[in-house]
Amino acid sequence: MIKADLVKCVVERTGLNKSQAQIAVDTILTMMKDSMTRGERIELRGFGVFDIRPRKTGVGRNPRTGEEVRIPPGKSVRFKPGKHMLAL
Repeated sequence: MIKADLVKCVVERTGLNKSQAQIAVDTILTMMKDSMTRGERIELRGFGVFDIRPRKTGVGRNPRTGEEVRIPPGKSVRFKPGKHMLAL
């Protein structure tokens, strides 16, 4: 499913026009992105939890040359499915 599919589902289920549904989907995704940028956890009951976790420094390889490349520490988004999602 892509963003356009989400917009289409919102249109079908709510009766909003396409531009209103696009605004609604964009608003939700922007709010989620902003929350995660601030380091906040997003919990959607019955669906799951999005959380930011630190990522350690690592070593990777350039696939063309085989040369080792240092991967800097960073952050990554983790998703933990809720009970209802696990039952699927």
